[in-house]
Amino acid sequence: MQEQNTGSQEPIKKRTIRSFVVRGGRMTEGQQKNYDANWAVYGLNLADGRIDYAVVFGRESDVVLEVGFGMGASLVEMAKNAPEKDFIGIEVHPPGVAKLMMLAKEEGITNLRVYCDDAIEVMANCLPQNTASAFQLFFPDPWHKKKHNKRRIVQPLFAQQVANVLKDGGHFHMATDWRPYAEHMMGVMEVQEGYQNAAGKGLYHPRPEWRPLTKFEQRGERLGHGVWDLIYTSNSIG
Repeated sequence: MQEQNTGSQEPIKKRTIRSFVVRGGRMTEGQQKNYDANWAVYGLNLADGRIDYAVVFGRESDVVLEVGFGMGASLVEMAKNAPEKDFIGIEVHPPGVAKLMMLAKEEGITNLRVYCDDAIEVMANCLPQNTASAFQLFFPDPWHKKKHNKRRIVQPLFAQQVANVLKDGGHFHMATDWRPYAEHMMGVMEVQEGYQNAAGKGLYHPRPEWRPLTKFEQRGERLGHGVWDLIYTSNSIG
């Protein structure tokens, strides 16, 4: 979060709303070891600024971005199943980043990189414009209480920031298990310029085969809980 600067020499920065909570605090000793051992291979740094996907991965390819990958198992599985593509995950939870890198190393995965930073900062300062083939946002915090709804990451400004990093024809794929949030996502996205609902106006999308079914979803299905996927195609270059 941007803090207000009360010094007389610098302009005051506007306080922004965080759409996430940094959970868990310190990493365990084992998590820290995994983080330190694997960061040189998988880590990308906000301070390094704008990247070039072809330089990062050593090839030209379709690049998939994912924000908020949790403990990383689903993203690692996608990278393993699609070696012809390259993946970049963005997560603010250090233990999750450590876990993802450990899993990637165990699987011998080379087509995956990670930022441990705020996605908004990474999108604004690091990611190439109009280049990525997909942007994934799976099961973000729904912020159930009405007074917290403004913290939901899917807002008009965020949708346009996603559009800025997607190439023409790229897709923005969201999934949630909270029906009111699915309706909120739909309400935001249906009125955004430069997007087209891949399932048809006002319709949710069946879970595509490339999105792994998580243990959380499997448990939810057994309990009769729903999951809603939304996929919007970027149809203009900003």
